[in-house]
Amino acid sequence: MGVMGFLRERMGKILAFFIGFALLAFILGEVVRSGGSFFKDDRNLLGEADGEKIAYDDFKNKVDQNSQQYKQQSGALPPQLLNYVQQTTWDRMVTETILQKEVDKLGLVVGADESKDMIHGNNPDPQIVRAFSDPKTGQYDPNNLNSFLSNLAASKADDPHRKQWDDFLTELFQAKLSEKYIALTTNGLYVNSLEAKDDYEAKNKIVNFKYVSLDYASVPDNKITITNDDYQSYYDEHKAEFKNPAESRTFDYVSFNAAASKDDSLAIKKQVETLKDSLKTSKNDSLFVQLYATTKVPLNYQHKGRLGLDPKTDSILFNSPNGFVYGPFLSSGSYKIAKVVDSHVEADSVKARHILIDQSVIGHVKALAKADSIKKLIEGGKSFADLAKLYSVDKGSALKGGDLGTFARGAMVAPFDEAVFSGKKGDLKIVTTQFGVHLIEIQDQKGSSKVAKVAIVDLPIKASSATETVVYSKAQGFLASLTKDNFDAVAKKDGLTKKTAADVSGIAGSVLGIDDAREIVRWAYNAAVGDFSDKVYITGNQYIIAQLVQIKPKGTLSLDAVKKQITPMVTAKVKGKLLSGKLQAALSGSSSIEQVAQKSGTKVMPLQNIVFANPMIPGGGAEYKLIGTIFGSQPNKLSKPVEGQQGVYVFVVNSFVNPAQLANVVRERQQLGQAMLQRVDSQIFEALKDKANVKDYRAKFL
Repeated sequence: MGVMGFLRERMGKILAFFIGFALLAFILGEVVRSGGSFFKDDRNLLGEADGEKIAYDDFKNKVDQNSQQYKQQSGALPPQLLNYVQQTTWDRMVTETILQKEVDKLGLVVGADESKDMIHGNNPDPQIVRAFSDPKTGQYDPNNLNSFLSNLAASKADDPHRKQWDDFLTELFQAKLSEKYIALTTNGLYVNSLEAKDDYEAKNKIVNFKYVSLDYASVPDNKITITNDDYQSYYDEHKAEFKNPAESRTFDYVSFNAAASKDDSLAIKKQVETLKDSLKTSKNDSLFVQLYATTKVPLNYQHKGRLGLDPKTDSILFNSPNGFVYGPFLSSGSYKIAKVVDSHVEADSVKARHILIDQSVIGHVKALAKADSIKKLIEGGKSFADLAKLYSVDKGSALKGGDLGTFARGAMVAPFDEAVFSGKKGDLKIVTTQFGVHLIEIQDQKGSSKVAKVAIVDLPIKASSATETVVYSKAQGFLASLTKDNFDAVAKKDGLTKKTAADVSGIAGSVLGIDDAREIVRWAYNAAVGDFSDKVYITGNQYIIAQLVQIKPKGTLSLDAVKKQITPMVTAKVKGKLLSGKLQAALSGSSSIEQVAQKSGTKVMPLQNIVFANPMIPGGGAEYKLIGTIFGSQPNKLSKPVEGQQGVYVFVVNSFVNPAQLANVVRERQQLGQAMLQRVDSQIFEALKDKANVKDYRAKFL
């Protein structure tokens, strides 16, 4: 719709490019902006990566920019999505900082000819193709790009679309740099013939064996004693698994529910009822909605099923005469009343073309006069298409004689919709929208269905101040009775359910049971273990009191920090020693697996066609150690006890069956190489990130 409309349409696709980047599971494609920021002091220090400081101000500006892009696409940005935007923005900034030195070191650039070719070449960049493809055919149209650039050149110097285009190109070229960097690293990857043969054998060599097992579950927990040495031994063996990538905190909390009472709900219903007569006699329903509704939706014609109400209510309103008022009725947590302002039958779709006059340059009055003059020329026999090419500032449609195609109600802005759907085929209409003055020709109308304009006034059901005061007083009483040692006891005494928010990151926006938890998380990161809330935290209709129970620092966690986590595994290990002793005793003097089974009071279990690459025991899950040991053993030889995932095993191999010789080593190598390439992008970044010693101070800002 005009220069601005055309730019908005194309920039919508371009903004989707940025959002697409933010949604990638890996962010290696986001590369290098220019170096670090200047800091007057560390009050603005959000983090560090590879010794380079990351400024909070810079981060905030980028979050605001990315948030605005999301809003332009969806119209809203809920708290959960804002948290995601913040996280992806941080990830991108860290990546840019880390890869800056790598790119500089290698001297990677995107040259002028290469840049030009990415935009205007015979094979433009895929993002250019996507942004400037014909929406009807899906085919790339260079004319769309040329029209866009022409409109951009004709726009004002401070037009925000200019900056958006520059940012788009910056991202485009940076993505190309990333592609080059990844290519340099991945070209060094190689799968040799021996690896291909090993992988083929792991997937196709089969083993047939028998085993006996004693499950860990067969030993009651109260029959064993776990010592500190048992914990220490397991911890030392698995220390590499306890590397914490970022600081986290765990807190317990109780919640007092301040939801609306039955009396509160009835009071809201009565409030809505008092508005019913006024809505019935209202002469300006649009103003009435703006004055009294909580959700102030503009009144537009809608098809059946599009009112946002349940099917029963929707049908009642569509089958009622103009002026009919319905309600109060309960819908989506609100009491509502609705009035049928108008209804009529109209076309399902319209084919139209337009000529757009830009009123920002010549003013509204002159734009109307110009549109009227063009209308008279068309009525006198001049070609609409020729005049559109000559006068319309919407160059995208002007190249096609002003053609906008066929569209349904809602595809255009409201005044434009009203004009084309209220008219008839052949009408020429002059309409003003936020894009300028349009001269529209209705070329065709197809189908027919009823539409209705419905005024809806809603009041959400929420707790009254009296209800909130009572609940808040209970929460305050709980808080006043706390000491560092009695949180559990007081919660139990008051009949409250204690919940645990485990391993919460410093920038978490929500935790288990709390949708908006930023304020509580901020408190947790300024508290010491054992501290309870400095106040009652209010989020939605929850009044929350918490106690910090654990801090896990970044780096390798201590035994104390993981003791609860590893207790099941340590328990299994202690039971494993006990059961291994039983099976070892059963092996003594035994020459067959059947004898071992008899002595240990268990059964022989036969298994066939097991492969190394799929180490599954039917009914028992994966047993990596057992299957690995089996493939490294000799046939017809009783094994020693093997402590697995579910229990302790003794086995005997009946036979191995080797697969046919690998016929196509090259193809096997290619398949392994492709699987490796699918992992390498994120692994490269993780390796660089680990080396860069990233420091994250976001918890004190967000």
